[in-house]
Amino acid sequence: MTTATDIRSPGYARVIAPPDWSRWLVPPAALSIHLAIGQAYAWSVFKPPLEKAMDISGTGSALPFQLAIVMLGLSAAFGGTLVERRGPRWAMTVSLVCFSSGLLISALGAAMGAYWLIVFGYGFVGGIGLGIGYISPVSTLIRWFPDRPGMATGFAIMGFGGGALIASPWTTQLLTWFGRDQSGVAQTFLVMGVVYAAFMTVGVLLVRVPPPGWRPAGWEPSTKVAKLISTNDVSARDAIRTPQFWLLWIVLCFNVTAGIGILEKAAPMVMDFFKNTATPVTASAAAGFVAVLSAANMAGRIAWSSLSDVIGRKNMYRIYLGVGALAYVLVWSVGQTSKPLFILGAMVILSFYGGGFATVPAYLKDLFGTFQVGAIHGRLLTAWSVAGVAGPLIVNAIADAGKRRGETGPELYDTSFAIMITLLCVGFLANELIRPVAAKYHRQAEAPAVLVKGEPA
Repeated sequence: MTTATDIRSPGYARVIAPPDWSRWLVPPAALSIHLAIGQAYAWSVFKPPLEKAMDISGTGSALPFQLAIVMLGLSAAFGGTLVERRGPRWAMTVSLVCFSSGLLISALGAAMGAYWLIVFGYGFVGGIGLGIGYISPVSTLIRWFPDRPGMATGFAIMGFGGGALIASPWTTQLLTWFGRDQSGVAQTFLVMGVVYAAFMTVGVLLVRVPPPGWRPAGWEPSTKVAKLISTNDVSARDAIRTPQFWLLWIVLCFNVTAGIGILEKAAPMVMDFFKNTATPVTASAAAGFVAVLSAANMAGRIAWSSLSDVIGRKNMYRIYLGVGALAYVLVWSVGQTSKPLFILGAMVILSFYGGGFATVPAYLKDLFGTFQVGAIHGRLLTAWSVAGVAGPLIVNAIADAGKRRGETGPELYDTSFAIMITLLCVGFLANELIRPVAAKYHRQAEAPAVLVKGEPA
């Protein structure tokens, strides 16, 4: 339900939906933003040409992606309250400007041979666009879909996971057309920056928030409340003082670390795993593998988050973390001898990775209410910042060290996989410790705001 704070804010008042507005127009608005910024998940396609054209290591080529994820978490954390105050259209506009500008700055960096400009443009400026864009529709979608919050947030956040499904083959094709040298990489960044700006504009123009007091037709809040679903609200300031917030922070951080370690290194990893076999993987096939993982990431976000509406968030995270650890064991133990098993295991891991992202806003809503769920979500995404550094650093640093020792093939990833399995097990234990939020953190209820006739809307 829209709060009094929302209605007093011009950022919200200007985008209140008219009475006949369909709530099903809001997920496509969110998708237009998330499909664009989800390009970040196709970064591994840029790694080989950058490493060759600019003579950098695998660890070095991961730096723009790592910084982008760090800035995603930091901008979401520090900008979350501002996004709640200014409204979704303002947030989507900021995301558009920062993300597209980041790609254009990267184009300039590639053209000049200045790698630091790519790190700054894609990582710092573009990363701010990722963070603000990522959280921009969350609280709006939860208000439009109080009957199915897991499905609603999964539908939008699905776009971030599916962004690489578009970006991976598109980037590969652009690099084929323009070349894989500095000039070709620069032209690829340039085209993507312009096209994504136009695509994201659709979401900016389409997004709306529900009028105060709005509910879906025929829906009434359930009088039967599950153990972890609170009917009380907690402010963002108080939420970070609760043990539930930090336990969920650990859960998200370790689940993301395990998934992003594969995702960022996906194209080189699949080539390394089957390098010494009779059927090695080509660069184009590796790009296809990235797209397959993106599809699993995207499907997991809508499928698993929708399932969480039925079985509960805590049970869903038991699956993400417990079965995810078993999937890692499968890939580690038998994946190197079977491409189908390797692909299947990686798809399961990435579907849980995506599902974890899509389910966490609804988990937060269950624990802390709807009052400042977007701001709380932003603060929680600092876990993504840590994971965005830790996951790629673990996988790339260990693989680079193995290559210096003369190792080749799947043994480059043995230690990394053991670490990821351990992290998932720790995350499983953290999820088991989550309990309802204590009453001392609950916020006193306010009377819902009512628009006075004649006030500007």
